[in-house]
Amino acid sequence: MTEETPADRHRAVAAVFTERVRGTTDWDVPTPVAEWTARDVVRHLTTWFPGFLAGAGVDLPAGPSVDDDPVAAWEHQTDTVQALLDDPDGAGRTIANPHIGEMTVAGAADMIYIPDVFMHTWDLARATGQDDRLDPGFSAALVDGMTSMEDVIRGSGQYGPRVPVPDDADAQTRLLGFIGRDPDWKP
Repeated sequence: MTEETPADRHRAVAAVFTERVRGTTDWDVPTPVAEWTARDVVRHLTTWFPGFLAGAGVDLPAGPSVDDDPVAAWEHQTDTVQALLDDPDGAGRTIANPHIGEMTVAGAADMIYIPDVFMHTWDLARATGQDDRLDPGFSAALVDGMTSMEDVIRGSGQYGPRVPVPDDADAQTRLLGFIGRDPDWKP
């Protein structure tokens, strides 16, 4: 059995998010992220990672504006990132960042970008009335890994306060509560 690579993981996670993007009919609906609309979820994912990479000397080609066409903007983003991760030279390029240190582009994508796309899939799906189930295995791996680094994660300012969930909650519910989402949130 072959181990899943960051490129494989991105392909799978981005495909689900792409389905939710294509299924969105109202880009102005509120999301579980305070003060964000569905369009803002896509805007976040199409701006921060290219900016992060640019700060490390890796420039992704600019795509369509989220304001003009959120679907095209996302599809450009996911195709561009996938091409980077599928290219051994691009994926293996070493980058440095003051927050995460030195690692490959693939390692950085796997650590911070792919999980972000995965978690925001729930936000977009829940806001737009689509299937909001997340992969239970990846949910468990994320919440288990993040729990051991909770102080660092909370200190980053990127996550809200933990939302209490039952001790016997499934992995998705535990992940959502950990990142500050109310698993019972409704539009």
